[in-house]
Amino acid sequence: MKIATWNVNSLKVRLPHVLDWLAVQQPDALCLQELKLEDKAFPAAELEQAGYRAVFLGQKTYNGVAILSRIAAEDVTLNIPGFEDDQKRLIAATIGDVRVICGYFPNGQAVGSDKFAYKLRWLDALTTWLQGEIARHPKLVLAGDYNIAPEDRDAHPDWKDEIHVSEPERAAFRALLQLGLSDAFRLFEHPEKSFSWWDYRMMAFRRNFGLRIDHLLVSPALREHCRSCEVDKAPRKLERPSDHAPVVLELD
Repeated sequence: MKIATWNVNSLKVRLPHVLDWLAVQQPDALCLQELKLEDKAFPAAELEQAGYRAVFLGQKTYNGVAILSRIAAEDVTLNIPGFEDDQKRLIAATIGDVRVICGYFPNGQAVGSDKFAYKLRWLDALTTWLQGEIARHPKLVLAGDYNIAPEDRDAHPDWKDEIHVSEPERAAFRALLQLGLSDAFRLFEHPEKSFSWWDYRMMAFRRNFGLRIDHLLVSPALREHCRSCEVDKAPRKLERPSDHAPVVLELD
């Protein structure tokens, strides 16, 4: 089984990239973030023609998440139950026997800001809800744009005490791992300075100034089935790309 995550930074703009990528990679499930469109504008017909069904939660201009899959998704959950939120940031569904959760984690803007406080509240609510999800669904993947680089090696050049790398954010990431989840990317050897996001400015992609903030965390029942987890940088090289690259997990 192949599961991928990709912040497309506008599905309307990046739909041709997504369709081409699906044709080449043929994942069983693809989690998308930052759709930046309302549900009525979601390109369900185009994706179905490509062989994918979709469940989605859209929002005009901002946010928005979706799960594309070859087989119909079941038991769909929208946003974090019990956490009041106008922002459309999370969708979960069961694909076969695997629970797939797709999240667009809050950015946080700046350490100490109101948006940063919201980010930590959102992460705390997610962690609390996940305890029950893992108990109900032993085979579980938490995929998405976390907006957190969990270790110093996940950021270049050095970021210190800034958004994405601050200690409260990294502590929240560790709290997810303490639920028993594993960072699938770190189950395998990778070159130094392996990232999934590069700023559009200052030739950051060409200089490989980036962050690893797109992750797939897997439950203990899936960890032993992980065969590879890679960042596919090819779409980032295209014209008008997303600033994120897909991350692809393969399970046996």
